[in-house]
Amino acid sequence: MSNALADSSHPTRPAIAWIGLGIMGSPMSENLIKAGYQVTGYTLEKDKLDRLAAAGGTAAGSIAEAVRDADVVITMVPASPQVEAIAYGPDGILENARSGALLIDMSSITPQTSVDLAKAAGDKGIRVLDAPVSGGEAGAIEAVLSIMVGGEQADFDEARPIFDALGRTVVLCGPHGSGQTVKAANQLIVAVNIQACAEAVVFLEKSGVDLEAALDVLNGGLAGSTVLTRKKDNFLNRDFKPGFRIDLHHKDMGIVTDAARSVGAALPVGAVVAQLVASLRAQGDGGLDHSALLRSVERLSGASS
Repeated sequence: MSNALADSSHPTRPAIAWIGLGIMGSPMSENLIKAGYQVTGYTLEKDKLDRLAAAGGTAAGSIAEAVRDADVVITMVPASPQVEAIAYGPDGILENARSGALLIDMSSITPQTSVDLAKAAGDKGIRVLDAPVSGGEAGAIEAVLSIMVGGEQADFDEARPIFDALGRTVVLCGPHGSGQTVKAANQLIVAVNIQACAEAVVFLEKSGVDLEAALDVLNGGLAGSTVLTRKKDNFLNRDFKPGFRIDLHHKDMGIVTDAARSVGAALPVGAVVAQLVASLRAQGDGGLDHSALLRSVERLSGASS
């Protein structure tokens, strides 16, 4: 291989620029620092830059400064408009990263945005992988994320040590945009699963059953799921501190419903859950964790948390 990550002038780990230090990005970048990578970060919030520096990273004053000397640029921002804002333009990644660098976008965006980004980056000599993740804040902190990747096999193989420092299940799903397509399916499954769990919680409570005992036994059988394991305490305690916000899941449900329409796939249950997510957001709960779908079920059932 003749690229920067395998070049003899980089005998150790590649230098990483990390753009976007939110709920997911901060712990993920810190896990790379713990794994021995040199990480230079940029985000809009100064306190997040201070956190990165305290963890052993380097805070940059701009995107250009962060990516200038990076072998790998990793982005983790909320949606397609933010990816486009940081990638394009004179102050963006493509104009300031060096030729040969590898851009790994770990945001959850539309598949077409990823395809377009890969083409635009290729014109600059920059390689791209779309690599969205699943596992939420807890998965990011524990470095056990599921990472679904789209792009070239050689680039995936090169990036594999980085992915292995961030997650437990890492799979190349196909060409550019494939990672985002799989992530859209993931978000469909998660939303429907949370909605089903929320409906079960209200049904169990209204029936007078010990909720904690019921959820324990359900999670030990075919009804068990990672969603139920991760969100059980949220349901029991009505703790909706955001690990993954309703606002973001609303965005993702828009992605999957649009993508499914474009390929002629019917999502009858998914469409209903997408409307329930949208309704919860319209009621002012967009900043809560997606387990707050429970609130919608309670309202429909004449109860409130």
